[in-house]
Amino acid sequence: MKHALHPSYGPVLFRDRAAGITFLTRSTLVGRLDPDHPRQTWEDGAAYPVVDVDVSRASHPFWTGRGRVLDTVGRVEKFERRYGAGRKSD
Repeated sequence: MKHALHPSYGPVLFRDRAAGITFLTRSTLVGRLDPDHPRQTWEDGAAYPVVDVDVSRASHPFWTGRGRVLDTVGRVEKFERRYGAGRKSD
């Protein structure tokens, strides 16, 4: 079996600054982070490396319900005007 084939897998804190939450999970990012990477103390008292993310379940529009609603009626009417809805083919 080859040594050092798989990246190391360990605990990492992911911080979503937009939502203001931090959650602890395991990731292969641990092996890619340099030893001087910032660490943060978690609820259990241990310090874990911190990775900032742009979007998480707490700030994503789909999960928060703040997504845009598209005007489907206008789109259907535009399609019908463009392609002649109601025309019968003989």
